[in-house]
Amino acid sequence: MTDRSAPLRLLSLMLIVLFVGSGCAMFKKKEAPETAPVEQLYEKGHASMKRGNWSAGATTFKNLVAQYPYGPYTEQAFIETAYAQYKAGTHEEAISTIDRFIRTYPTHRNIAYLYYLRGLVNSSRDTVFLQKVWKLDSSRRDLATPTQAYNDFSIVADRYPNSRYAADARLRMAELRDTFARHELEVALYNLRRTAYVAAAERATYLLETYPQSVYQNDAVATLAAAYVGLGNDTLAADARRVLEKNDPNHPYLSGNWPRFPSDWRKLNPFAREKSALDN
Repeated sequence: MTDRSAPLRLLSLMLIVLFVGSGCAMFKKKEAPETAPVEQLYEKGHASMKRGNWSAGATTFKNLVAQYPYGPYTEQAFIETAYAQYKAGTHEEAISTIDRFIRTYPTHRNIAYLYYLRGLVNSSRDTVFLQKVWKLDSSRRDLATPTQAYNDFSIVADRYPNSRYAADARLRMAELRDTFARHELEVALYNLRRTAYVAAAERATYLLETYPQSVYQNDAVATLAAAYVGLGNDTLAADARRVLEKNDPNHPYLSGNWPRFPSDWRKLNPFAREKSALDN
């Protein structure tokens, strides 16, 4: 019985080895990446983006660049990758892709768009700061990212003034200037709460000189008046008040609503008025 069953066991073992080997080969073949035509990859990436699947679109376009490192499809795939990464919220990757494109194609016909897109990405990298800046401690804020966004938009506006992105870049620069001005105002108010009147006056003066015509210029004048009152300089305080009366006669500071003691000042802007779209 043992002699007859031995060949059967050997045959069964050989069949198992053959089946497993064939299965592994089939599995490996199935998992191996297939090189698709460049047109097909490009359309696949676009289809993903149309569905709002930004991550898949970015992955497909990156594969296109890897498989076809040269050619018009490659250049456009770079741009599409950066945009998809921006929409997907992977801002660091988007910046990296944009910087690589600018280094590789510095005279590309769409270079203005890449600087504009970099501005959009940098504007979004610190969304919490840009949307809720006044809720943070003035001494702990970092303006590096919005400043970089401002510089990106400035490049578009200055180097490519006739591009289709220049007008919007200028509008975004104005919005960022108001953001910077508000930051300076809140630092000045922070100093007022600490009764650091000289520092408050210096910040308010810096705001007025650096960001003229911002939506916070009258608040800066009111801050100057309050700081001079705190310093006991009645002459400069009266001058600031006259300027405020001329430019903004309805300003809350002029109505006598200013708290009498520093400990009573509200944590945020004591002038408490609605401010453009920055408060949205």
